[in-house]
Amino acid sequence: MNQDQKNNMSSSTLFSSKSSDLSGEIVIPGDKSISHRCIILSSLAIGESKITGLLNSSDVNCTINSMKSLGSCIGLNSNDEYIVNGIGIGSLKQPETPLDFGNSGTAARLILGLVSTYPIETHFTGDESLSQRPMKRVTDPLIDFGANFQLRNSEFLPIIVKGAECPIPITYEMQVASAQVKSAIMLAGLNTPGITTIIEREKTRDHTETLFKYYGYDIKIEEKDGKNFISFEGQKTLNPVNIKVPGDPSSAAYPVVAGLICKNSNIKIKSVLLNPTRDGMYKCLDEMGANIRYFNKKNEAGEITYDIEVSSSTLNPIDVSAERAPSMIDDYPILAVAASMANGTSIFRGLSELKVKESDRLMGIYNFLSKNGIDTRIEDNNLVINGSADGPKGGASIETNLDHRIAMSSIILGMVSEESIKVDDTETIKTSFPNFIKLMKKLGAKLSA
Repeated sequence: MNQDQKNNMSSSTLFSSKSSDLSGEIVIPGDKSISHRCIILSSLAIGESKITGLLNSSDVNCTINSMKSLGSCIGLNSNDEYIVNGIGIGSLKQPETPLDFGNSGTAARLILGLVSTYPIETHFTGDESLSQRPMKRVTDPLIDFGANFQLRNSEFLPIIVKGAECPIPITYEMQVASAQVKSAIMLAGLNTPGITTIIEREKTRDHTETLFKYYGYDIKIEEKDGKNFISFEGQKTLNPVNIKVPGDPSSAAYPVVAGLICKNSNIKIKSVLLNPTRDGMYKCLDEMGANIRYFNKKNEAGEITYDIEVSSSTLNPIDVSAERAPSMIDDYPILAVAASMANGTSIFRGLSELKVKESDRLMGIYNFLSKNGIDTRIEDNNLVINGSADGPKGGASIETNLDHRIAMSSIILGMVSEESIKVDDTETIKTSFPNFIKLMKKLGAKLSA
């Protein structure tokens, strides 16, 4: 880490202190996964699309800037609506400069898939954290389309992509349960003649499939022999849309857990996406005995949303199976905070995928819990948390290692700790939840620089 990075971190430190009586009604930012995909698919549609509720974060801005470099016209009007004038499937141009994906693994992996079936050369770069995240799991199936990749150490960014001159459709059975890998293959298939088929052993978040349908693209999804088959013919047409991005359930999880564990609290959150492939966190909280009410069901962007009301709760420990991981892979850090306030031992099983997130997130969770006096251990790929409703001691200084979810989870933990918790870098939170600190203060959280 260079001195400039250290200086930037020191200027964005924050202290989180014990809080109670949280209250209010809030709207959280648009879903990050859907925001990325809306920008990409709108850029590939023919005509003008209008997107409201798009997450305005550094991660999504990486996707916007990349699609502009690839030929799309994207602007923001006075009503905070994004207007995208798409150029059609098959019309991407070669970018004049490298595409910088910052900290966004989603943007990098999805657009790796997109450009792999175009006869262009594209250079991918990212920040220090992203440059340590594995990309071979994405590039391996894309090679079968005819693309060529030059990766640092055969695995990492920076990457040079030479797209296929004459892409070949593939049938690919997923080796890891990853919506990013699946979506990269689907985006590659859009500019490939013939039928692309993806076979999932475990179903992962299905926003790309839902949005294909929303943009009018014919796609077939069926279950056979316990597997999920997704197939479609390439080089058809995506229609422009007017679309509203629903609230991000992973972002909502932070004020939700805060409302559950801070005394005398009651919080309402508007229009939160609760897709069955994304609701594992909420199932866990329900099973822990949380006071959560779901109401005002709506349909936005082809997805189901609910308003959510939470109030202070006595939580029970939970044993989370590995099979639930794909539906809550981003939510383990904040669920760990909830488990630390439950009376008894919780076990999160099968967390190997957390080792290749923005940081080694499994170790990150262990560190921020154990440093604050919570009895925690890692057994193979399982996390064991011995919780107590009395709350943790706190008092630690947490190094987030550029991981926004570790940063936000540490802040929520500080709100129930005896001593304040210091978080070294809140700047990274802008990747997914730019107004997080302001929103939590609005609810009554005691946060200070």
